[in-house]
Amino acid sequence: MAEPASTGRVALPERRAPAGTGVLAAARRARWAVVAIFAGNGFAIASLAVRTPSLKLDIGLSEGGLGLTTTLFGVAAVASMQLTGGLAARWGSAWIVRAAAVALPTALAGVGLAGDLPHLFAAMVVLGVVHGVLDVTMNAHAVAVERALGRPILNGCHAAWSLGAVAGSLAGGAAAQAGVSRGAHYLCLAGALVLMALAVGRRLLPPSADRRSGRADAGPAAGTGSASDLGTASRRERPAPVPGGRSARRAGAWRAGWTRRLLVLGGMGAAVLTCEAAVATWSGVFLHDRLGATLGVASLAYIAFTACQTCGRLVGDRMVARHPAPRLVRAGTAVAAAGLALGVAAPWPALAVAGFALMGLGLATPLPVIVGVVGHMGAEGPGAALVMSRFTTMTYSGILLGPAVIGWVAQVAGLTRTLAALVVVLAVVAHLASAAVGRPPLR
Repeated sequence: MAEPASTGRVALPERRAPAGTGVLAAARRARWAVVAIFAGNGFAIASLAVRTPSLKLDIGLSEGGLGLTTTLFGVAAVASMQLTGGLAARWGSAWIVRAAAVALPTALAGVGLAGDLPHLFAAMVVLGVVHGVLDVTMNAHAVAVERALGRPILNGCHAAWSLGAVAGSLAGGAAAQAGVSRGAHYLCLAGALVLMALAVGRRLLPPSADRRSGRADAGPAAGTGSASDLGTASRRERPAPVPGGRSARRAGAWRAGWTRRLLVLGGMGAAVLTCEAAVATWSGVFLHDRLGATLGVASLAYIAFTACQTCGRLVGDRMVARHPAPRLVRAGTAVAAAGLALGVAAPWPALAVAGFALMGLGLATPLPVIVGVVGHMGAEGPGAALVMSRFTTMTYSGILLGPAVIGWVAQVAGLTRTLAALVVVLAVVAHLASAAVGRPPLR
């Protein structure tokens, strides 16, 4: 049976007429500001990753020491995500985005200047904390801009992150090739990104944008029916006040963001990011060790994946505006599953690269669509950042734990079988799309 046109289609708020022209202009400016923030974040994180060999040599890290360093970064990011929702509720996402966008490159410069292990560990913890705060609030603010504009922008934001990451990788590789030290590289980068953050930060929406409510502000519901339905669902999911003292209220506030629907969506997001992390970490190893590809050819798997994913996200917002959100998630993850199956089963490196490219194209829209659904679950009041912090904690675990778990399983079952199991994971996400994305909250 065909899906009803009203089920899961992005519900755009009604356009305000002449009185709202100034608000719409401010939202347009904020859109490009938040896009720039996403791009800067991608540039900074890619600059950190691409200089990892230099970091290992400069500090004299062992493999275990390097693993501990990256773990500290990830754990600090996840921990800070839990506190960010409350901060955004009090101050608004824009203020936190402004501060974190300046603090992130500054903390990255601290990593570049660290000359021994204790200072490096401290710098990585600070960088992880700031990255976690910025990750949550820039997504929450993108949701607020999306509501104000009345059209989807999250795919474009994530595409900007990918483009920033590509640019950061190229710039970092060039700096390493030219013999520029990490400290000098990161100091120059910090100066440029801080200036950019200061310039675009004032164009973000005011704190009231996070707390706007009502039909016109519900924005792209990304799968929960009409805008008014979203407001009703948001009220249904809001927990009752918690009686008792301050500790009871704090416990109730911590539980406020968790619902059954959020857990399902968080699991779906974690599964998608686990598959992305698997490609980043293991696709080259698979081509080199299993198919006998040269190191240069093996690297093409991730390059093709990233290029196709970025291209898909550049047109993703148009697709979100025209097609039901459940259909996009279902079709995208199904295409990704087919691409991964082709890559794993391919007898030749060229065919495997084509499979990973198809997988990247399939995974272009599912995560931004799911992020939009989660953000608009908290469309009333300051809930977007709170719910986003819970969701990001779950999805980030896919990045942190996914590659390591895949490595452990591959030691027992083999890398080919382990990657093939991810085809099933993507198929499960596709199966859950209609229930989790396209219907009212699960009870």
